[in-house]
Amino acid sequence: MSSASPHPAPGPARRTVVAAAGAAGLAAALAACGSSDNASDSVDPGSGSSGSTGSAGTGSTGSTGASQGSGGAALAKTSDIPEGGGKIFKDQGVVVTQPTAGTFKAFSSKCTHQGCAVGSVAGGVIICPCHNSHFSVADGSVKQGPATQPLPAEKITVSGEDIKLA
Repeated sequence: MSSASPHPAPGPARRTVVAAAGAAGLAAALAACGSSDNASDSVDPGSGSSGSTGSAGTGSTGSTGASQGSGGAALAKTSDIPEGGGKIFKDQGVVVTQPTAGTFKAFSSKCTHQGCAVGSVAGGVIICPCHNSHFSVADGSVKQGPATQPLPAEKITVSGEDIKLA
């Protein structure tokens, strides 16, 4: 007769304990990289804007981006985007800016340093809260590291007062 039991001893299995520890670590890492607020951030420009003329009524951005959004529904109204500032649309993964009057730009809201979501727009820059990288509202270029690559441009269209992802 055998003294070894075919059933494991009562209590949590080793795999359960390891999985729970891994899940807790993942939750802590995600909390450190993310923003605590799920609402879109809209910030007035911190520094004065020159009010120079732009291409009124035309939306423009650079190259294609990763977020292909809702071609039908408007993302925002042009009046929602402050001149010299911008607004972050977390659900669409995009930040829309108005560097000069009537000129609208869009960029990925994912920081190129470590992939955190950018958190605010102020003083003519888009700011990542994780490591304080700053990006230009005009072209997405790095104004302050540690990021070394610009934010990728997203395509938008402006029709009347409506701004839509292209």
